[in-house]
Amino acid sequence: MTPVDVILALIIVLCAVLLVWPFLIYPLILRLLPTKPVEQAGGAAPPTVSLLFCAYNEAASLPAKIENLRALKARHPVLQILAFDDGSGDGTGDLLGQAQDVLTLLRGPGRSGKAHGMKQLAAVATGEILVFTDANVLLDANAIDALLPYYADPQVGGVLGSLRYDGADRSASASVGALYWRLEEHLKDLESRTGNVMGADGSIFSTRRALYPDFPDSVLDDLTVSMAVVFAGRRLIKAKDVIAREAMVAQRADEYRRKVRIAARSWHTHRHLRAGLRRMSRLDRFKYGSRKIVRWFGGLWIALAVLAALALAWRITPVAAVALVAAGLVLAMLGAMARRGPLAAIFDLLLAYMATLKGVLLAMRGQTFTLWTPAKSRD
Repeated sequence: MTPVDVILALIIVLCAVLLVWPFLIYPLILRLLPTKPVEQAGGAAPPTVSLLFCAYNEAASLPAKIENLRALKARHPVLQILAFDDGSGDGTGDLLGQAQDVLTLLRGPGRSGKAHGMKQLAAVATGEILVFTDANVLLDANAIDALLPYYADPQVGGVLGSLRYDGADRSASASVGALYWRLEEHLKDLESRTGNVMGADGSIFSTRRALYPDFPDSVLDDLTVSMAVVFAGRRLIKAKDVIAREAMVAQRADEYRRKVRIAARSWHTHRHLRAGLRRMSRLDRFKYGSRKIVRWFGGLWIALAVLAALALAWRITPVAAVALVAAGLVLAMLGAMARRGPLAAIFDLLLAYMATLKGVLLAMRGQTFTLWTPAKSRD
């Protein structure tokens, strides 16, 4: 092999390592780290709790949501439940207004985004612990009971719940999304065992109200609020027994748009958090880079590996390079047409990586996504 061939082969190997790093190599490293236990001593009076969520055009999800809130309220009569209607046009505000025996409704003047709505809710919340969730997410009946003992440890500043997705068998997109989420939950479990989790998902997480930060409306509120716990020197942990449930997005187009939006806001949030990230411990910086940054650029690692493989094949024989391109195009077409099976799953996985990379690149160019629209294919 010539030096050029060696370089091309090394690029392929390096990109492959970076691609699997967050899901294979990083977890193995976390398993080697010592466990940091959490104290759950009883005796003290449990802290007061406020449950917060924002809604936009969630009329289809709200009957089940309100029933779920009534069950939680019956179990915890002093639980404060706050909802923000972000200018819905499908009767969401009316449905929430009819449930004001169990919740307090704040109405926005129009579309302002989830981050803005959550800030409005946090400003009027009275609970010592703020629990954040989504309008289409249902909490298990014992979720609050399971959550509160973790706050007996004064070092714990925030607690993530465990999200279970329903409907993974509805399509290849849903199946890939469910697999990805199981891996994500496993990573959070390992991070929690070794210290801090690197950020929360908005479906179910909590923080001490005293640690709630100020932030612009353009960032991801869940990542910003949860990382503020770490920046404050407290622990951000995950609880396996605090369970929430959500329906999977079933359509490719919905999932693609969702990932572009989330990735763009994630990168914008990353830039907003840079000062705090630099102050973190070396272990937490390693965790953040491994689970966030390396994964955000997964589409780039795939593209570089493909280009290097084509260049290497061309140097061997141009026929091999043309054959690789033709095979790739055929497989891509078959994957795009398929709705189930391995080809569909691989296509959806590649599409997810490319959507994430697109979102990051859009954010680097200054584009932000403050507003959101619920995916119709999850209902």
